[in-house]
Amino acid sequence: MSEDWFARRTHHWADVPLEDLLERKQASGTTVSLVVPARDEAATVGPIVSRLRAALVDTARLVDEVVVIDSDSADDTAAVAADAGATVHRSADVRPDLGSVPGKGEAMWKAQFVTHGDVLVFIDADLVDWDTHFVPGLLGPLLTDRTVQLVKGFYERPLLTGDGTAYEGGRVTELVARPLIALAWPELAGLVQPLAGEWAVRRPLFASLSVPTGYAVEIAALVDTAAARGVDAIAQVDLGRRAHTHQGLHDLGAMALQIMAATDRRRGRSARDAVALRQYLPGRDGLTPLERVVRTGERPPARSVPDAGAA
Repeated sequence: MSEDWFARRTHHWADVPLEDLLERKQASGTTVSLVVPARDEAATVGPIVSRLRAALVDTARLVDEVVVIDSDSADDTAAVAADAGATVHRSADVRPDLGSVPGKGEAMWKAQFVTHGDVLVFIDADLVDWDTHFVPGLLGPLLTDRTVQLVKGFYERPLLTGDGTAYEGGRVTELVARPLIALAWPELAGLVQPLAGEWAVRRPLFASLSVPTGYAVEIAALVDTAAARGVDAIAQVDLGRRAHTHQGLHDLGAMALQIMAATDRRRGRSARDAVALRQYLPGRDGLTPLERVVRTGERPPARSVPDAGAA
């Protein structure tokens, strides 16, 4: 990505007033599905759904549906989300003929079969410092420029503990994703936060993409969109500030492995569906090995999947 791309395709959430977005949405007949993939997020998903519904469905009518895809939660995520006003689907119950695996990407892929919008907007379920302008901010480039196919959000993303810098929360971005992009896809280097969970995409494009079932869905979508449509099909929007709960270091290691596996596929390398990851935990008697199987498989483009009940 050149400096020219950065200047042309980097926006601010306030660039397009909400009234203008509503006019453009109505004039174009575009419908919008807001999707919240969630796993064990009962503590945060309720306020996210209720605030977004109140601001963007009941009042502004910018969003046509709010859908939570519950990815095998062990807590009350589904009930809390439903009480807040979302349409809730358990990931395993969506197209059961296709099977089910755990993972954020799986939930997002399954969302295509139970939503109806021309545009899908994804919002993470663990936000604790955010505002409803995230959604209109992401929709701005899509509703004002037909050549834009995918929009990534970026923001200050501080750690919730300590005195870290404004962007220190994106540890996997800085240690894994950005170095991989520098090595293999320098044309994507202008993206401030390639792993951001807040992004929007036109349905036909998303339906054409192979989707990693885990945490690599964001970087895979960027690489594949650039390859198929060119980097000018991608835009990014400054959403201000975002904070959320953070995973432990060992869980981040599994996330990093999924990202590396997805990028390996796109470089013509390994295409394994699972990888054994060994990590170590300290204990009174020394180090204890911890080995887990990390799923690295992908779902095919949704447009290639036969209809339910098809022979």
